[in-house]
Amino acid sequence: MTPLPPAVSAEAVSYRYGDRLALDCVDFTVDPGVIYGFLGPNGSGKSTLFRLLATLIPPQGEGLSILGQVLGSATTDLPALRRRLGVVFQYPSLDLDLTVGENLTLQGRLFGISGADLSLRRSRRLEQFGLTDRVGERTRALSGGLRRRVELAKALVSDPRVLLLDEPSTGLDPAARRQFWNLLETLRRDDDVTVLLTTHFFEEAEGCDRVLLLDEGRVAAKGQPSELTAEVGTETLTLSTTDPDELSRVLAERYPDLPTPWTLGGQLRLSVDGAADLGRRLHDEWPERVRSFMVGRPTLEDVFMLRTGRQLREESAS
Repeated sequence: MTPLPPAVSAEAVSYRYGDRLALDCVDFTVDPGVIYGFLGPNGSGKSTLFRLLATLIPPQGEGLSILGQVLGSATTDLPALRRRLGVVFQYPSLDLDLTVGENLTLQGRLFGISGADLSLRRSRRLEQFGLTDRVGERTRALSGGLRRRVELAKALVSDPRVLLLDEPSTGLDPAARRQFWNLLETLRRDDDVTVLLTTHFFEEAEGCDRVLLLDEGRVAAKGQPSELTAEVGTETLTLSTTDPDELSRVLAERYPDLPTPWTLGGQLRLSVDGAADLGRRLHDEWPERVRSFMVGRPTLEDVFMLRTGRQLREESAS
């Protein structure tokens, strides 16, 4: 069987704002029907990459392709390509004075869809996202989670092949976030839509099929989340301490055979086999330094820290 061409591909994509280089030779390939995440802190280049993919800004080169169409090429029919894209922005784009149904109708008409075809598409998306009983409600009265579902349904009225989501979990509580991800999985399974999303939540990125970690416009890592975290190890030991630098120094002196630890969120972490036994030993030996310990699996946040030397969580909050 001949493999399908990539839904999206980037080859040495760079972008400048004056003297500032926002993207620096970014490469990636997105296969059809996958959920692909772009993970990075503020200033990493995620927003610029999203704007390029959404055709909101013109590319500076011809290294970016969507559905076989090269962005920036004179032969690419940009309006036709846009009709095959669905876009959900970080900040709501709903008309809060319109009802749920009216928002979807307006979106369909903007894409040139009308009549029975529009009614059918609208009804399908309302049912798919559990919004049929909300069709007559003004979106202003909806919760944040429901508004996100309306945003998603609205973006899909035109039956796009590629769906772009910019920080889709912003403002959602954990329950609404889980519901939103269940909808994405349903969408991928039932509609074979390729989903690309930006996020600074490493837990969210771990739910993607593949991820690309961006740092200051450059690719820090890319691949399947499980493959990337496996490079760190199989177990991580987190040591709660008042002075991680001092504890790291003491560990290096007393246990020179241990792997080099790193600091994350004010705690000392290291990847080591037999993490539970080591944690108990260190806690018993230095209770004044090791207040508590926890054993878990490596995360994409660990990958980012080890690849870049910086903490994703703290930079994202700045």
